[in-house]
Order: sequence, then C-alpha cells, then structure tokens
Amino acid sequence: MSKLQSIFGFLLVAILTFGFIACEEEVVDPIPEPQSIAQIAAGDSQFSTLVSALERVNLVSVLDGAGSFTVFAPTNAAFQALGVDLNTLSDEALTEILLYHVLGGKVASTDLQVGQTYATTATETGPGNTQLSILIEKDASGNVTINGSAKVTAADVSATNGVIHIVDGVLLPLDVVGHAAANSNFTELVGALGAASGNLVTTLQGNGPWTVFAPLNSAFEAISGTVAGLNADQLASVLTYHVVPNANVVSGALTNGMMVGTVQTEEFTVNIDGSNVTITDASGNKANVVLTDVQATNGVIHVLDAVLIPTNL
Repeated sequence: MSKLQSIFGFLLVAILTFGFIACEEEVVDPIPEPQSIAQIAAGDSQFSTLVSALERVNLVSVLDGAGSFTVFAPTNAAFQALGVDLNTLSDEALTEILLYHVLGGKVASTDLQVGQTYATTATETGPGNTQLSILIEKDASGNVTINGSAKVTAADVSATNGVIHIVDGVLLPLDVVGHAAANSNFTELVGALGAASGNLVTTLQGNGPWTVFAPLNSAFEAISGTVAGLNADQLASVLTYHVVPNANVVSGALTNGMMVGTVQTEEFTVNIDGSNVTITDASGNKANVVLTDVQATNGVIHVLDAVLIPTNL
C-alpha cells in the first residue's frame, strides 16, 4: 500500500506541477500583430484628426497597403495650432497637404546625417506635376526639424509598411520664398529680397513658375562690401539676375553651354563637366551649383556658392 501511495503521490505532484506551468503560460501576453501605418494611426487617439482627413480623401488604403513609406504624422494638437478648419479646404488642397507629409521609402532617424537634407514628398503639385521638396534638419543632439518649423517629438514608430515620425506642426507646401525663409543658410538672400526695390518677395510668391539660383549666406558675405554699396534698384538688378522667368528648369534639363535668360534681362552660361555644374555670369565670374532641384509649389531652386553679378548695374 505504501508503494502505491508513493506512486499516486508522485503522479499527483506531477499533475499539479503541469497544471501550474500551464496556468503560467496562459497568462503570457500574446505577441501583438504587426500593424500598417494606417492601422497604427487609427489605433492612437492623438491622430484622430489626421485619420479623419485621410479617410475623407481616400488615402487610408494607400497607407494601409504594400510599399514602404515615411510619414511625418501631425497630432490633433498640431492641427489645432494650425488654426485652419479642414472642412473649408477642397479635397485637392487637403490631399496636397496630407501627401506633403509622406516620403516614398523608409527613412529612420538614424538614417539622417547631422545637418540639412532635402527630401522628395509624395505631393505632385509642383509645376509640370513635379514632386514637392521638404527640408529635414538634424542637429548635433539628434533633434529633427522639418521646414524650419515643425519638430519631430517622437521618431521611428515602426510599421509593416514603413515608419512614422510624430511632429508637432502641420507641414504646408512652400513656394520658392517659403523655402528660402525656412532655411537658415538663406537669411542673407531673404533679407536682400526684402530690401530691394520692386517688391520681389511678393513677386516670387506669385504663380511663376520661377527657377531661382539661390546664393548661400557665405556667398553674400564674400562680397559684403559690394552689396553694402548697392542702392535698392541695383540690389534688385543683382537678385533678378538669379531668377529665370516662366520656367521650372530642373537639373536634368540643364546642358553644357546653355545660355539662360533672366528676369534682369542679361544671360548667364551653364557649364557641365561630369557631375560638376558651374555658372558663368556676364562678368566672367563663376559660381558652383552645390545643390539642385529644391522643388517648390511655384518653381525650383538651385543653390550657388557665389553671387552672380550682371554688367549693367
């Protein structure tokens, strides 16, 4: 009897132990199912305004589908701070704004270098249906700002079809003046536009299209003595020498030896040697094109490291 009792006791302990282990396994939380960008947004109450806007213009299926996207997602507070009733916008205008927050391909915060990067958005509302650009700037502490205003408050929310970066401001598509104002490397240019005669800021905010060859701050600083001696009309002459009217000339359309007419009326010459592009002005001075194809709503910007000087100041 004692032997049978021992066997029974062993079996009872084994059963109880197994039952205890089984109970422990039952309370383990299941691994959450991977979600798409659209599903993550829909499940987070801070994105309810964004989700409603996406539903209105039928973009949910895009961000729920296959592909790889980067989405800068404004919170409800960001939309509220914008101060615009989305119901007053046309579907076309709302679609333009929403797609301006989307990049094709996955860009994690760790992919960004310290400094400035221009990225191409999914919005195809530039002249000739070109895709609009945004400015992404990462500082030495890892903080990321978009278009000089909206800050990334939380980065790298991973989804099955890309990544979400949460931003505290709504991004609005920029014209050529807006892009210049958003970039701290163009403060000299923006100041000169305001100081010149001819109301150039308002003009360049117009329909265009305009192709702007934009000198950096360092370019203006290199000739600061010359610029300081110019009156408002002469300054306008210099600035309009950097603007091509009625054209959205992307870098692929530039050819070696091309003579380019400007708003100022004088021409300059494009020189292409392999991947190096320079501009020779009417005075024979050369400027390097250091960045191309910053696409705005009403034109395109190419960046120069020197100021072009016309002859008839």
